[in-house]
Amino acid sequence: MRRCVSVAGPITTASSVLETNKLSAQVLCPGRGQLHTMIPTVAFCTPTMRNCAFFRGLKLFQRPWTRQPGLPAATRGLHVDGPPIVPTLTTSYVHGTSSTSLLHMTVAESLQRSVERWPDREAMAFLQDGVRKTFAQFQQDVDQAAAGLLALGMKKGDRLGMWGPNTYEWVLFQFATAKAGIILVAVNPAYQVQEVEFALRKVGCKAIVCPMQFKTLNYCNMLRKICPEIETCSPGDIKSSRLPDLRSVIVLDSRQPGMLHFEDVMQAGGSQHMQQLQDLQKKISFDDPINIQFTSGTTGAPKGATLSHHNIINNSYFTGRRLGYHWRPHTRVCVPVPLYHCFGSVGGGICMAVHGISIVFPSRGYDGKANLAAIESERCTFIYGTPTMYVDMLNQPDLVKYDLSSVEGGIMAGSPCPQELVKKVASNLGVKEITIGYGTTENSPVTFLSSPLDNVERKTETIGYITNHLEAKIVDPTTGMVVPVGTSGEIMIRGYCVMLEYWDDKAKTDECITKDRWYKTGDIGRMDAYGYCRIDGRIKDLIIRGGENVYPAEIEQFLHTHPKVKEAQVVGVKDERMGEEICACIKLVDGADCTAEEIKAYCKGQISHFKIPRYILFVTSYPLTITGKIQKNKLREQVEKQLKE
Repeated sequence: MRRCVSVAGPITTASSVLETNKLSAQVLCPGRGQLHTMIPTVAFCTPTMRNCAFFRGLKLFQRPWTRQPGLPAATRGLHVDGPPIVPTLTTSYVHGTSSTSLLHMTVAESLQRSVERWPDREAMAFLQDGVRKTFAQFQQDVDQAAAGLLALGMKKGDRLGMWGPNTYEWVLFQFATAKAGIILVAVNPAYQVQEVEFALRKVGCKAIVCPMQFKTLNYCNMLRKICPEIETCSPGDIKSSRLPDLRSVIVLDSRQPGMLHFEDVMQAGGSQHMQQLQDLQKKISFDDPINIQFTSGTTGAPKGATLSHHNIINNSYFTGRRLGYHWRPHTRVCVPVPLYHCFGSVGGGICMAVHGISIVFPSRGYDGKANLAAIESERCTFIYGTPTMYVDMLNQPDLVKYDLSSVEGGIMAGSPCPQELVKKVASNLGVKEITIGYGTTENSPVTFLSSPLDNVERKTETIGYITNHLEAKIVDPTTGMVVPVGTSGEIMIRGYCVMLEYWDDKAKTDECITKDRWYKTGDIGRMDAYGYCRIDGRIKDLIIRGGENVYPAEIEQFLHTHPKVKEAQVVGVKDERMGEEICACIKLVDGADCTAEEIKAYCKGQISHFKIPRYILFVTSYPLTITGKIQKNKLREQVEKQLKE
C-alpha cells in the first residue's frame, strides 16, 4: 500500500488533493490586507493516516487565526518588501518582516554565484588606473592572491591591514582575504604614524598592504619609522619590537628593502596552495569575523568594529533589494566613497558580488569633476555619496556640460542630509530616485533606507524605514523605555547586522551593545506610525541652552532654505550665563554676500527664538574625515578659539 504525506504548497496531481487544499487555514497578514496560508493543508493517502492522533491534533492549528482583543498594534511586524502604506505603529518599536529570507553564505560563495551567472560581465572599472575586470577575471585574480597569502604563511583568523585609497588591489585583497579566512583590517588612508601604529598593534596585523605613497603621505617611510628593523629583515620575516605580530609589508607599486612586492604575492601560490585554499572553504563559516572597520574615534582611541560574512552579505543583499538591484537589468554604480569605509566596501564591493552589479571608481581620492565625467563616460545608472560629495558635484562650474541622463538613482548617506540638498540632487543632477540611508559601521552599516518610490517629503524629511529582518526602537535615554510614536529618543538596533564586537575591547563593546543584543546608536530620532524615522541629532551634539534642548540638525535644515546658504553646520559653544550658546558656521553660495544680521532676520518668526543662533560665522571649509563627514568636535574647538580672539 502506498503511504505518503504531502506538506508542500498547492498540489495539482489529483482532484481530491485539490479539494483538500481549498480548506487550507488562512490568515490576514497584519498591516497588508493579504490572505496567506497559515499552515499548508496536509493531504493523506490512507484512512489510517487521516485518523491518527497526530493529524487530528494538527487540525487545531488549521483554524482561522484572529487577532486577540487588546493586542497592541506595536507588537505586529512592519512588512518591508515594499514601502509601508498603513499607519500601524503606536509605540516606537518596529520589526522589518519580509518574505525574503536571510542569506547563509560566505563572501567567497556569493562571488562564485555571480561568476557562474555572469562570467563575462564587467565587475569593476578603476578609471584613473585604467583597470577593468570581468567577474571571471576577478575570480581568477582572487584565487591567485588568496593562494599567495597562504604561501606567505598566513592562516585562517590572521589579520591583514589594507592601507590606501580606492584601487583595484583594495577590492582584490578584500575578497582574497575572505576566501582564505583572513580578516581584512580597513586602515584609514589619512592615518599618521601614531594612528597607524595603534591600529596595527590593536588588532595584531600579520601583514599590511599599501602603495608606497598617496598624496603627501609616504606610507613606506611611515612604516620604517614604526619598524626600523624592516631595513635589515628579509621580506616576509619582519621582527619588530613595536609591532610584534607584523611579518610582511606588501607594497603595490614599487620594490622596497625588506618589503614584498604585490607581484611576489600573486606568484607565490602553487598548486598545493590552491588545493589548500579549496580545502579551506569547508572550514569557513558565514559567522566567522571577516572585516575590522575602525570607527572615527572622535573621542578617545579608534575602536575596531568586527563584522562577519553574515553581517555584510545580508546588509548588501537587502540594501540592494531596496534599491531594486535584483530586478534592474544591469546596474552600473559610480562609487566615489572610500573603500576603507563600509559605504564603499559593503555598498560597493560586496554588493557587486551579491547582486552582480558593475562598480565604477572615478578616481583614487575624491574628485567631484571626475565623478561627473565617470557618470557620463561609463553611463552609470546609480551613484553613491555623502552630502558633502553631492554639494561638491552640484557646485562644479561646468556641471551643465555633462550628460548625466543615464542616472536613475543613488544613495545619500554618511551624515545628515539637508532637505534642500536632496531636492537639488533630484532636480539639478537628475537623480530622480535618490534614496536616503542611515546606519553605522557597527551595523554593517545600513539599518534605515528610503525607497526609490517614496515621495519627496519622505525622502527629504526622513531616513526611510527599517530594512528587512531588523528591529529598531526609540527609547528614553534616561529610563530606557520605548517612547510613543512621534517622541524623540535614542535609536537602538537589533538583528543580523549588529557587529560581533569591538576587537579586543570587551568594555567598549558592553557599553554599546546591551545583554539582549540591542546596539545603542547614540543618535536621537523620532518614528512615525508608518515606521519612517527622522534624525534629530547626536546625543553628544545636543545643545542645552538655558535648560532648553536644541538639536543642531533642525536649525541646519532651516538654514539650508536660505537662498544664499550653500551649507550650514551648527555647534554649541560654552557660555557662562546660558551654559551653551548656538553658533552657525555657514558656507555661502559662490559669489553671494551676506551678513549675520540678515541670517538672524531670516530666522526670526520662522524658528523658536531660543533656536536662533547667537553667533553667525561665515566659513569656506569644514574639518572633514576622509569619508567626507563633518568633524563637529574639531569645528566646535575652532569656533570657540575664534570667538575668544
